[in-house]
Amino acid sequence: MKIKYESHSKQLRYDTAYLRMAKEWASLSHCSRKQVGALIVKDSMIISDGYNGTPTGFDNCCEDENGETHWYVLHAEANAILKVAKSANNCSGATLYITLSPCKDCAKLVLQAGITRVVYQKAYKDDRGIHFLKQAGVETIQIKELDE
Repeated sequence: MKIKYESHSKQLRYDTAYLRMAKEWASLSHCSRKQVGALIVKDSMIISDGYNGTPTGFDNCCEDENGETHWYVLHAEANAILKVAKSANNCSGATLYITLSPCKDCAKLVLQAGITRVVYQKAYKDDRGIHFLKQAGVETIQIKELDE
C-alpha cells in the first residue's frame, strides 16, 4: 500500500525528518560495507533506535579480513525492535523509519513486532522483505530524496 502525499503535507515533513534522523543514526555504525539506521516511532514519540552492528560484548568490527559481514551482525531494525523488547514499550501500531528496506528475515520481525508502517530511503538488493510486508498489509513507503 502506498500513501500519496499532498505537496508539503505534514505527514511527509515528519516522515522525511524521521528518515533524516535514521540516516544520522546510521553514521554510528562501525560497519564498513554498509551503515544502516532505524527509528521506531509510536504516538508521535521515538520509542527506539538502532543501527547495524555486532552484539553487545563483541568487537565492533562488522567485517572479516575478506570484507565479508560476520554472520552475527545485527541489522538496524532488529536492534531497534530488540531494544523495545527490553523496555516497557511495544511496537503495536508503530512506524519503522529505516535507511535501507528490510531484508526478508527482518521483515518477519517487523510484522511480528506489530509495526504497521515502514518508511525507507533505499531499497535492499533483495526485495522479498518489502513484498512480504506489503502482502501482510504493512504500509510501505519509499522516500528516495531527503532534503538536506
